[in-house]
Amino acid sequence: MKRQSQHKPRWLKSIPAVTICAALCACVYLTGCAELAGYSSESLFPQDVGSVYVEMFDNNSFRRGTEYELTDALAKNIESVTSYKIISSRDRADTVLSGQITSIDTAILSAERETGRALEKEVRLHVVVDWKNLKTGELLIDNESVSASASYSEWQNQSFEYASSLAANNLARKIVELMEKEW
Repeated sequence: MKRQSQHKPRWLKSIPAVTICAALCACVYLTGCAELAGYSSESLFPQDVGSVYVEMFDNNSFRRGTEYELTDALAKNIESVTSYKIISSRDRADTVLSGQITSIDTAILSAERETGRALEKEVRLHVVVDWKNLKTGELLIDNESVSASASYSEWQNQSFEYASSLAANNLARKIVELMEKEW
């Protein structure tokens, strides 16, 4: 069996390996990581938006007060996570974020064996969200359904209101994630 020779072309022999490695690294650096691996330092949120007016969410459930907590949590989350400013006047805002709470459900997660009394319960909030660009009329989010939950235990002196507040914060976080542009 004849062994194939593994010789390099002459021009490659005269270039040190360090130089070849440096040239390859420079090519990767100049083309940028976004092209090769999908990384970018660009913002996750649309850049043509500067401000958001958050409307009070409608509440179609029989439990009242959650719409205030959700709207407040959403405004705080938008300001802390995005570069957008929350505007108190719809006329001066670039976009409007609105929605409605479609239901607030409770469920028993665990019960005491002998008496059947609930040990741990869950609050689940369901909403439908819209986000409209007032400059272009484009719907950035169109009737998107989102839900979030939180658990509580009366045995640990936690109430429905406590869990409802946690669920509203979880829901606000999910809505802000919806505001990210698609990659």
